[in-house]
Amino acid sequence: MHCAAEAHMVALLKSDPAPQNNSDISANTMRLRKEVIVPDQKDFQPSTLVIHSNRVYENQSNSILFPIHQTATYIHESVGVTKGYGYSRGANPTVNALEQAIAAVEGTETALCFRSGMAAISTLCLALLKAGDHVVLPDVLYGGTSRLFHQVLGNFRIEYSFVDTADVDAVEQSLQPNTRLIFIETPANPTMKLADVKALADLAHSRESILLAVDNTFLTPLLQNCLDLGADISMLSTTKYIDGHNATIGGSLATHNATLVERLRLVRKTLGTIQAPFDSWLALQGIKTLPARLAMHCAHAGEIAVWLENHPKVARVYYPGLDSFPQKALAEKQQKGFGGMLAFELDADTEDSLRFIDALKLATCAESLGSVETLITNPATASHCDLTPEVRARLGITDRLIRLSVGLEAPKDLIADFEQAFAVVFGVEV
Repeated sequence: MHCAAEAHMVALLKSDPAPQNNSDISANTMRLRKEVIVPDQKDFQPSTLVIHSNRVYENQSNSILFPIHQTATYIHESVGVTKGYGYSRGANPTVNALEQAIAAVEGTETALCFRSGMAAISTLCLALLKAGDHVVLPDVLYGGTSRLFHQVLGNFRIEYSFVDTADVDAVEQSLQPNTRLIFIETPANPTMKLADVKALADLAHSRESILLAVDNTFLTPLLQNCLDLGADISMLSTTKYIDGHNATIGGSLATHNATLVERLRLVRKTLGTIQAPFDSWLALQGIKTLPARLAMHCAHAGEIAVWLENHPKVARVYYPGLDSFPQKALAEKQQKGFGGMLAFELDADTEDSLRFIDALKLATCAESLGSVETLITNPATASHCDLTPEVRARLGITDRLIRLSVGLEAPKDLIADFEQAFAVVFGVEV
């Protein structure tokens, strides 16, 4: 992190010092790391990294799976002496095990896990911002993040501007003397529009006290390492690809800056936004298959995107791996894969587009993404329903836009499902 931003964080910490109780130690990984069985992970490939990085055993039974520490509190060995844990609102061994696994794929010393992706973003904003500060947000943005600023943070006099973050010049022109954070999504939900992470990081760091945070949920660090590209903070909704099985709700934040980590840890403990132990344990099992799943998601999504683009009833497909995608060159520059997410519009009116979704039998109409099941949704009636029709139309989120999270089912079977839905709605022969 650049010096001015570091000074800004130090000032925040001085204004609200963290407790010095040793039951809330800042680096609670100390006890776990005594049991690390593979200490050197710098040369691991991703498939090895997610299984063996910072791996620990529990001592009582040598269970191959790290146990669920489903507890609210911890016994003090004597007054003021603990094993590094005092109360699960501050830290928990199972949560910490997931944090170390996520840190391994982020390439950081540690990561912090939260009750949800929105809990992670909310904690980040409350840790960094104060009344009068300004935030730059992308014009195409997940509806929950937009609601956070419109309906919550705005009430505390936190200022914000929605900007086309694909245009670095537009972002630069939107910066103000009180700008403290540039928060982006890339690819953006749901239009897949990209932002140049390195260019925006360079821009942020050229100014005083501005940080760049990236919602990297659609790709994860394995397909796009935002911190390596220069971002200060990487945010994930672990509900999606990290878990991968629609079993948990969660979020994470990672950064190379130790001062910022401690600020986030303090605010998380104060707000009570830490992830629950059982959800952490389930997500810990999911992350072990992340590289294998991502490879299949990317391959299947690419095949489906090409098939859709060639279908006579499809007007347009939004997928960074297609030659028709206007930012494909940027995707190739900053991503290691094109991901499992795409969007498309049918050559049809809104009513028939929604009927097409309802006619599907294998692809499931549901919110969320990144799971083994293929999920399909209409953003205008789901994730972005709070936006006015005029705003959605301006951003390309039309009422007939369909978002597809391609799962691990065989593409041949998914295509057959699409064909039968086309036949039901449009009378197109299978």
